[in-house]
Amino acid sequence: MNATTKPPFWETKTLEEMNRQEWESLCDGCGQCCMHKLRDDDTDELYLTSVACTLLDPNTAQCSNYPGRKKKVPDCIFLTPEIIHTVDWLPETCAYKLVAEGQDLYDWHPLISGDPDSVHKAGISVRGKIRAFDHEMKDEQDYLPYLVGPLD
Repeated sequence: MNATTKPPFWETKTLEEMNRQEWESLCDGCGQCCMHKLRDDDTDELYLTSVACTLLDPNTAQCSNYPGRKKKVPDCIFLTPEIIHTVDWLPETCAYKLVAEGQDLYDWHPLISGDPDSVHKAGISVRGKIRAFDHEMKDEQDYLPYLVGPLD
């Protein structure tokens, strides 16, 4: 970076300081936060599943009704700076989590690569990894065949 180049917003602002456009652009579009996780009641360990929110588009890994998602899925969790700092289920690659921890974004992040498909090309997104949707599940036992493994 030369002396006239301004550093990118995610390197100079906290999550709390970002405006809505900056906040939304920080999402890499992986869709991992829209995948269901199971927590072991005995060990408190989290497990990934291949079960997606009913609104997650399996081809784009994006919400099919982002503005109206809370109406369709009442327990949808809106990511906020407060949530980013407190939840343990975001992937290690999550840009919100990385910025909150003062780390750099990965080279495949669309803000770095300039390519919105780079997250898919890097194999980070859930595109092609969704095996079921939550509206197909009746209870927690239905998720068991879709366990992928522990959340690292």
